[in-house]
Amino acid sequence: MRILVIEDDREQAGWLIKGLHESGHVADHAADGEEGLTLARENVHDVLVVDRMLPRLDGLSVVRTLRAEGMRAPVLILSALSDVDEKVKGLRAGGDDYLAKPYAFSELLARIEGLTRRTSPEPQQTKLEACGLVMDLLARTVTRGGIDIPLQPREFKLLEYLMRNAGHVVTRTMLLENVWDYHFDPQTNVIDVHISRLRSKIDKGFEGEPLLQTVRGAGYSIRAR
Repeated sequence: MRILVIEDDREQAGWLIKGLHESGHVADHAADGEEGLTLARENVHDVLVVDRMLPRLDGLSVVRTLRAEGMRAPVLILSALSDVDEKVKGLRAGGDDYLAKPYAFSELLARIEGLTRRTSPEPQQTKLEACGLVMDLLARTVTRGGIDIPLQPREFKLLEYLMRNAGHVVTRTMLLENVWDYHFDPQTNVIDVHISRLRSKIDKGFEGEPLLQTVRGAGYSIRAR
């Protein structure tokens, strides 16, 4: 990660930057608010660590200005002011977290890592696979052994739920709630009908043990790899 440290206490800043470098990060340093504002505008940073009390331009003003200009990088505010009202001011100014001084470097590093986890989107899963059965969630296609298997929308949704839970038993109640959005038992054989149709499409004519299995008294399961 590339981290911008805006801290006027040079001894503390040096200690902090040394720790970040040793942890495998790149750290830029600004010794006052105006310099910090300039560096934040000129470079792209994954996280900003901003001291509350800075010369030339205070830390909250730096954060407010950058937020108003559209900067979205997470901000950790450092301050000797630790009461609740001051923390609220820091968060409302645009900070994402607030750490009171004195602090342990290990806690600061953990907070930085936590901020990046919250702001980094999880990679979207686009394919599901189980024993040669492949579901492409973007193209809305299903194949087994390279052979296309056409499915109706409800069948596709049913298979998707089963494949997301491959190797686990899925109960009838789980299917009603997650595939049909029923939060009650409709007292019909709707699940049995769709399971039968789905089984005939993904298992019939293919060699080997059936992928869609009935677990008596419990529900259904797609065999995992």
